[in-house]
Amino acid sequence: MSEIRLAAETRTEFGKGAARRARRAGFVPGVVYGHGQNPVHLNLPGHDLMMALKTPNALLVVPIEGKDEYVLPKAVQREAIKRTIEHVDLLLVKRGEKVTVEIPVHTEGELAAGGNLLEHVLNALPIEAEATHLPESVTVSVEGLEAGASIHAKDIVLPAGVTLAVDADAVVLQVIGAQAAPAEEEAAEAEGTEA
Repeated sequence: MSEIRLAAETRTEFGKGAARRARRAGFVPGVVYGHGQNPVHLNLPGHDLMMALKTPNALLVVPIEGKDEYVLPKAVQREAIKRTIEHVDLLLVKRGEKVTVEIPVHTEGELAAGGNLLEHVLNALPIEAEATHLPESVTVSVEGLEAGASIHAKDIVLPAGVTLAVDADAVVLQVIGAQAAPAEEEAAEAEGTEA
């Protein structure tokens, strides 16, 4: 995973008025916490932050007290209608430190014929990995799976250095059998009574 550098500024004003002024100026208020340190309040460049957060579990580098620090986004508050970022909570991490995050589960391949449906029981897979080597996603093959089949967390091949942070028997994906249409069911019942 690549590091995304953001030019953040330390925030000295607090409250709704200060937050609104920061947003009008193109910044997003944020707070960095972790490792037993006092929280650090920052203003982050809004557009750059929005682009960085398009990558799941983006590893951000921000200047804190003159030193570049690694942070991971933990909570992002968005405006309800426009979906603009209102505030972000960041977790301070160190190189070599293990962190628990969720990564998206993508699928490839086609299910067996028959109109079956694939249900994502877990849209994101909880994993534990080194903070500077987080995978962006995991891809699972569903080629030829039939109704009733399921893929458990333990069945997913993870990159080196990555472990599951969920029960190994947890169902991640399952194939649901196609439901017969009501008209087809009635026709089948009518054929059964005629016989």
